[in-house]
Amino acid sequence: MMKTFLFVLLLAPVGCAYGQGYADSIAQFRKRYTDDLLAEPRHPITSAQVKYMNFFPPDEHYRVWADFTETPGTVPFMVPTHSGKDKPFREYGVLKFILNGDTLTLHVYQFIDMVTGAAHQDDLFIPFNDETNYETTYGGGRYIDLTIKDIKDNKVLLDFNKCYNPYCAYADGFSCPVPPRENRLRTEILAGEKMFQH
Repeated sequence: MMKTFLFVLLLAPVGCAYGQGYADSIAQFRKRYTDDLLAEPRHPITSAQVKYMNFFPPDEHYRVWADFTETPGTVPFMVPTHSGKDKPFREYGVLKFILNGDTLTLHVYQFIDMVTGAAHQDDLFIPFNDETNYETTYGGGRYIDLTIKDIKDNKVLLDFNKCYNPYCAYADGFSCPVPPRENRLRTEILAGEKMFQH
């Protein structure tokens, strides 16, 4: 009995430290994200509005491994934006994963106007909708960023705690891509950024 109790005591701090370490990493990610928003020359938010930004608590349940399938040779297509302008994208691949007991799919895209430059040629983009939209999260959907380097052995660690709002959630005048119908998740993603409360 005593040996079992001591074993539990030895393991408990390790588990707490791991969970705390992950929460700290998400806090750092959100700090960098907010700083980038404030540094954006087009000013989607001001420093006085930061207090109206809102996030779900970090939850590792929404950090899942996904199987990746590349889709080479896909034809570029135009994606509508909230401003009415269309932007050119192409599908780079498909992610399949299990979340909330369901097998789900997300399509991964490249923004053609950006990947032509060396600085962004590895950038990947996942716009999506889920069942929290218009309730606790922005109605126009949310985004996740990846890079080609995040794909290892046809696997991707997909972390919804890092999903964020488009600029259109904060202010008018931006051309934010509308998530394609194929990226509508029939489940609640209770992670990442919530609705802007200003």
